[in-house]
Formats: sequence, C-alpha cells, structure tokens
Amino acid sequence: MKIKNNNLLSVDKYIEEALYNKEFGYYMNKNPFGKNGDFITAPNISILFSEMIAIWIVSFWEHLKCPKKFNLIELGAGNGEMIKILIKTFNQFPKFKSACKVSILEKSNLLKKIQNKNIKDKNVKWLKNLNEINNLPSIFIANEFFDALPIKQFIKKKGKWYERYIKFTKLKKPEYVDLLFNMKQFEKQIKFNISHKQKFIEYSQSMINYFETITKKIKFSDGGILIIDYGYLNKKIKNTLQAVSNHKYTDVLDSFGKSDITYNLNFYMIKQMIKKFGSFNSITTTQKNFLTKLGILQRAEIISKNMPFTKKADIYFRIKRLINKSAMGNLFKVMLITNKNNKFQLGF
Repeated sequence: MKIKNNNLLSVDKYIEEALYNKEFGYYMNKNPFGKNGDFITAPNISILFSEMIAIWIVSFWEHLKCPKKFNLIELGAGNGEMIKILIKTFNQFPKFKSACKVSILEKSNLLKKIQNKNIKDKNVKWLKNLNEINNLPSIFIANEFFDALPIKQFIKKKGKWYERYIKFTKLKKPEYVDLLFNMKQFEKQIKFNISHKQKFIEYSQSMINYFETITKKIKFSDGGILIIDYGYLNKKIKNTLQAVSNHKYTDVLDSFGKSDITYNLNFYMIKQMIKKFGSFNSITTTQKNFLTKLGILQRAEIISKNMPFTKKADIYFRIKRLINKSAMGNLFKVMLITNKNNKFQLGF
C-alpha cells in the first residue's frame, strides 16, 4: 500500500504494513536475527536452550503415550536455528524421530529461504496456514511468535473509550491520534469483556484467531502449545508497544518498515481468553524456572567439564543471559496450554 498525506491507520494496520507488507515490510525484506541484525533470540544465544526444548518435547510425547505419528509445528522459526538443534537432538531418540513430522509456519518468504538453508532437512515441511495440519496429535512451539503479531490499542479518557490511530503527514513524522470507539459493540463482537477494570488495552485479533485454530486441534487430536515470550502476569493491561533496531529500543513511529515492532504479552489475559474456546489447562512460569527445572545448568556442567576456561566461561555467560533475573530470566514467561485432562507439568 502507498501511504498518502493525512492517511490514518489503526495501530494494528500500521504494524501489519510495517512488518509484513510484501514490498517494504520489515520481516519480508530483512534477516533481523543475530549480531548483524536487530536482535538475538534465545536459540541464537545458546544451543542449550534448544536442547532443553527438545528434551521437553520428547517428554511431552511420552506423556501422550508415544503416538506412532504426531505433528511438531514451530510458529515463526526465525532463522531456523531452533529447529536445526531440535532435529539434531531428536536423532538420539530413534523411536521418537520416526514418529515426528516437523512443520514450520512462516509468513516471510525471505525467512523461509534462510530457514531452509540452515536446517537442511528434506523432511521439514513449510505450512501456508494451520488448516493444512492433519488430525494427528500436535505439539506447537511458539518462541517469540505472538509478540510480532499486530495489535490494536484502546485508551479510556474521561469515561470514554478511544482507539489509537497513526496519522501520516508530509511535513512531520507520523503522530498518534485517538478516535472515539464503541467498546460495548466491540466486546459483543469478540465475545469477551476485555474492558473490565481497564484503562488501557492491547488486543491482537490475529493472536486470538491462532488460539482458536490451535485449541481446536488440541481439543480433537490432543497435544498442546508451548509459548515462550516476553510478557507479564498482571490483570491490568499496560501500554507495552515498542520498536527495536540495531539491538536498541527506538521510536515506534520512526523508520517505518525498517525496525521491529513488538509488545509484551499479557499472559493473564491469554488464560482468560482461551476459556471461550473450551476447557483447557494453562500453566505459566518464568523462563528461568523452566530452563533450570529442565536441567540446563547440569547440561552445561557435563559438556564443559573438560573444556578450557574461556570456552566454559562463554557457555555460562550465555546461560546467564537466558536465566538471569536482570536479563531474560524473569522478563520471558513460558506458558503451556493442553486439554483439561492433560496434567503434564515438566518445567513448571
């Protein structure tokens, strides 16, 4: 789309265009991962992160009574680093490996090419949408996936609700504009009282659509979804919209299409929203608790036992980034959603 003078875009439309426009969208034209990109995700910090996820997946499969065939789907695979390590780890479990059908849901053709080159496995399938998934039990992995989906923003002022828009002008950079909004009608539409005791709302319809599809798969075919993302547990929704460029935070309204736009997930709200799709278990913990309970420190001790000091120090430095409270340890949360009768709790 072409941005014209005095164009008004709702925040979700702005994010959609900035990130996923086929011509100039951030994810459609750039590899943002790694030192030469704009940010680094956990799989690129340490292979131990992906190894822990692999062990968790194998254990979950065993809890599902070792189905002879099942689906493993990663939502948004980044540069493919996690799937690559998962497959390498799965080679140590032949029975599991023969049962596992690996798929990736990826919107960016550029990232698909990067993933394909990195993974180098002919058995991995790329999905156009989740409706392509068959009726086998399915395990979904979403590491920093939902935070990149478009969100709407609403603000309450003097007892009235407004939706936030972004206005474009030729002379100045884009600016925020708040327009009156019928919240009651919106809540009837989404069948959820999202404004209760709130003054600010961040809402992603795309995320809800994904959850509706995924929970249907889980309900009828068994399995679950593991979500790893930065977010918070408060009942009160906050304004968390932010942009990142060259490993630094930047203004959301600057560099349209040239920086990543993201937000923090409200895990309490996710838990409430999935209730409208049926009876599901949902448990949440911090990334620190999850990785330490899975044994990441013990694994580091084993592989670094005979290493020189510098290599050993590097391993523990990387783990510190993943589990330290002042780094990713507490900021990142881990949520598991399963059927109501599924009591799997490894890592939680």
